[in-house]
Amino acid sequence: MADQRTFYRVPYAVCCAILGISISWLYKWLERPATPGQLRRAELDAEVLRLFKASKRTYGSPRIYTDLLEAGWAVSVNTVADSMRRQGLQGRKPKHSKGLTKQDKKAPKFPDLLKRDFTARAPNLKWCGDITEIPTDEGKLYLASVLDLFSRKLLACPTSEHPDAELCCDAIKIASTARGGRANIDGVVFHSDRGSTYTAGDFTRLCKDKLGIRQSMGRVGSCFDNAAAESFFSTLEHEVLSRHHFATKADARTVVLTWCHEFYNLTRRHSSAAMLAPDVFEHAAAQPCQRQQEAA
Repeated sequence: MADQRTFYRVPYAVCCAILGISISWLYKWLERPATPGQLRRAELDAEVLRLFKASKRTYGSPRIYTDLLEAGWAVSVNTVADSMRRQGLQGRKPKHSKGLTKQDKKAPKFPDLLKRDFTARAPNLKWCGDITEIPTDEGKLYLASVLDLFSRKLLACPTSEHPDAELCCDAIKIASTARGGRANIDGVVFHSDRGSTYTAGDFTRLCKDKLGIRQSMGRVGSCFDNAAAESFFSTLEHEVLSRHHFATKADARTVVLTWCHEFYNLTRRHSSAAMLAPDVFEHAAAQPCQRQQEAA
């Protein structure tokens, strides 16, 4: 009836006459107090909207559901999905990013040590990485990633105007420093594609001779062989890059690195890390070890 009045300008009196009800009953019905269920639904909708905005409008119902559980709400994921649907809220759906792999057929061959097993029982056992491009009005900016497969923590994300071996060397050096140097990472597997940047002599010598890193590579043209790195770039694309137009490379660098360091590692829930942010997951995993050391 409200829709008829709003969209078609049909008076309430006419609607009541057609339906055979009194207009006084209608106003009494319109002024009735909200039921407990309606009040709770309004409160839930408000909280779902707040959490959706806090996620930079990226979370879908599973992640918001987890946020609500931590806040003490007793709801189901379907209830959260219904709330988002009512409010027209939709999280970002990642897609596969464009690859930049250029193989050097004369380069040394490295085995695939992961075989699509992108899990790790502890930090610094398995890392992965890749390179992606960030378009700007000044030209393309390139970002190299290094992820720890234990928590999906982003250990390094340097940028450069060139997708070369120097950029990859910078990334692996930053990751090594972030983990405390060779003493803590000796023997870690670093998995990548077979691009020439990862088979270049400077990079392979850095990994093997200086850092004690074992290189692993998937097959050429198979994004699934490095799915974890691809997934990260898909998330970056659809939560950041698709929402911004960068006039300068400096603008792109600021926005992307802020998202990486302040949102992805610290706040964003990851399905492969028990729906916790990578830093939170690693901190939680370290607590039992610390208690055992204190007890000893």
